[in-house]
Amino acid sequence: MSRIAKAFAAGRKALIPYITAGDPNPGLTVELMHALVDGGADIIELGVPFSDPMADGPVIQRAAERALVHKVRLLDVLAMVRQFRERNADTPVVLMGYANPIERLGLTVFAAEAKAAGVDGVLVVDYPPEEALAFAAAMKAQALDPIFLLAPTSSDARIEQVGRLASGYVYYVSLRGVTGAAHLDAGAVAEVFPRLRQHLPQLPIGVGFGIRDAASAQAVARVADAVVIGSALVQLVERAGPGNAVTELRDFLRAIRQALDEENPA
Repeated sequence: MSRIAKAFAAGRKALIPYITAGDPNPGLTVELMHALVDGGADIIELGVPFSDPMADGPVIQRAAERALVHKVRLLDVLAMVRQFRERNADTPVVLMGYANPIERLGLTVFAAEAKAAGVDGVLVVDYPPEEALAFAAAMKAQALDPIFLLAPTSSDARIEQVGRLASGYVYYVSLRGVTGAAHLDAGAVAEVFPRLRQHLPQLPIGVGFGIRDAASAQAVARVADAVVIGSALVQLVERAGPGNAVTELRDFLRAIRQALDEENPA
């Protein structure tokens, strides 16, 4: 059983925090990852900095810019995962980013390097399922989970196509727009879930975009298998600065974890 499968088999709602690798500086990323685990993370999404993050709002765009100032590239991110694995062999790590750096390295090379580093899954924002057959095959050849996005506008055909290619889990974007763009509409999420479950009976579904606090996390956890929280954490890191980011990130996530466990005891 993969690390991601084990995380979802643990019997509680999965908490999936996102941070950008290299933000606020490369030397702090691994400690931030450990802080996320200490705060109750079940899976970590680690953002790969990119110069044109089209799906991200201003908060994560700024994080990518800060990381790129330090010249953090894809191979540097893999080195961070490898360092994280020196102390943590259990928590799944999913890389989240864009196609250009992967294409430049080459799908086969990237998949092998990611596996060797200790990566468990990969979510590429600009690989739609219609164009991702080679990507999914390369990931699965290395026992990595190819993870895809779905949105409120996704058709039944698109959902079914994602179901055929994806493994690990599916990331449902709760709103139209970029990361951090608006507040969560939990009612709208609940309405679409029967349709998602119908077409994705075997895959866990995580919900992200718009989750900023314990209340919104609880609302999502009533219907979803996982809660994904990103912009709120990246904004916290930006505000706290290098000196306080580790402690504040851990404490913030602990409050989210407690809220999820109170709402959905294992």
